[in-house]
Amino acid sequence: MNNLNEVWSKRFTHYMNEVQKYMRFVFTGHLAIVLVFVIGAVGYQYSEWLKVVNASFPAEWIIALIIGFILAFSRPVTLLREPDQVYLLPLESKMSLYFKKALTWTFWSQIGLVSIVYIVAIPLLNTVTELSSAQIWTVLIIIILLKYLNVQIEFHYRYANRGHNIGVDKITRAVLSILTVQSILTARFSFVILFIVLLLIYDWALVRRVKEQPIPYEHFVKLEQNRMMGFYRFANYFTDVPHLRGSIRRRSWLNFVYSIVPYSQKSTQNYLVYRTFIRTDDHFYLWVRLTAISSIVVLLVNIPIVTWIVVAALSFATTIQLKYALLSSGDFRMDRLYPVVKSQRKQAVQKVLRLFMVIQAIIVTLCAVGQPLFFVLAIILIVISEVTFMMTKDPSEDN
Repeated sequence: MNNLNEVWSKRFTHYMNEVQKYMRFVFTGHLAIVLVFVIGAVGYQYSEWLKVVNASFPAEWIIALIIGFILAFSRPVTLLREPDQVYLLPLESKMSLYFKKALTWTFWSQIGLVSIVYIVAIPLLNTVTELSSAQIWTVLIIIILLKYLNVQIEFHYRYANRGHNIGVDKITRAVLSILTVQSILTARFSFVILFIVLLLIYDWALVRRVKEQPIPYEHFVKLEQNRMMGFYRFANYFTDVPHLRGSIRRRSWLNFVYSIVPYSQKSTQNYLVYRTFIRTDDHFYLWVRLTAISSIVVLLVNIPIVTWIVVAALSFATTIQLKYALLSSGDFRMDRLYPVVKSQRKQAVQKVLRLFMVIQAIIVTLCAVGQPLFFVLAIILIVISEVTFMMTKDPSEDN
């Protein structure tokens, strides 16, 4: 495998197959329906807001801030693996070819998000600014150029500094990118040229340092492992990822929750499930993320029927995934050594989910205060959760 083109091609093919394998579980029919409702509702709210937006609205700065921060996050996708730290050492002088292909893929895989965000902002620019169509589309070309520069600079910075103080680099690039976008939106082209030149000089200085440094395989391998682990954790919310290594955190600030569990043998499973849910990142952050999504939707969308459908769907998703996760654990637990009735675990899981779904209902309802019939959201969320728990199959019955 001395041909680095072949190395990249095989790894890229494996990577794409891995992504497609799990993404087909993510974008299912149910999620597609929810996305259609959310996108349609947000689009309607956006169009209605554009009719009444004030001409003095600082669209240039807001768009520049959002675009600039997105541009600053340009983590390279290298697809390097741990054995490469040894086996690719003899090819270090030729690795520039491999990294060129990696950065090309990084650029094309990340340009979509920033382009979509800017295109969505075009109606706002047409409403509150006097930019012509040619100027608006010229901005998109500059944004694409800025994305290319950010990808190159972040890679060279990580190469030269082994990833140390990467936050300083991101802030620097974010500021320059924000100022560049804001300058072109306000037709200050001399400043646009100045900021782009500064980015080019910054990249040139890093390239000079790169030539003096050996390849930081360890940093790039760790970066790639973290990136893929993040993808697997996301996919695990929709389907089981066998090789996912979950993490545990104590979260001592939530210790007060355990005090609601009585100190008795009958409460053994209650205590165990509470601790499992709170300390396991996959379970806890699943609840946090879906609660946050529900809250954001009801904050942005002012159409009751749409918010009811979205909240119901997310309540169903939260309950069924947490029920499966807490009841189907194959790990050895100490409660198996004690005479604890098996049905107690299901009852304990139901109590835990009931508590945290009530908390979710309170948070979502508070975010919807001011909307007509906002209290219906809490009823829908709790009812859907209870029905889902009762009607779905217990995964422990298969064991």
